[in-house]
Amino acid sequence: METYTLLRYLADSWALLVLTLIFLFVIAWAFRPGSRPLHDDAADVPFRNDDEKPRGPKTTRARAAAHTEKGRGDV
Repeated sequence: METYTLLRYLADSWALLVLTLIFLFVIAWAFRPGSRPLHDDAADVPFRNDDEKPRGPKTTRARAAAHTEKGRGDV
C-alpha cells in the first residue's frame, strides 16, 4: 500500500472519528452541570466596572442625545 493511500484511508475513517469524538467531548464539557457558575461569571465580565462614574461632564450617550436633539444628526 502506498503512503498516500494509507494516509487517505486514515483521514477518511479514523481521523473523522477522532475529530467527531473530540467535538462531542467539548460540547459535553461546556454543558456539564458544574459549569454554570463559570459561564455566568464569564458573561458578567463586560459589566464588572459599571459602578464607576464617568470622568467627563457628560457621558457619550448623553452627548449623542444632545446632538440629535439639537438637530446636528447622529454622532
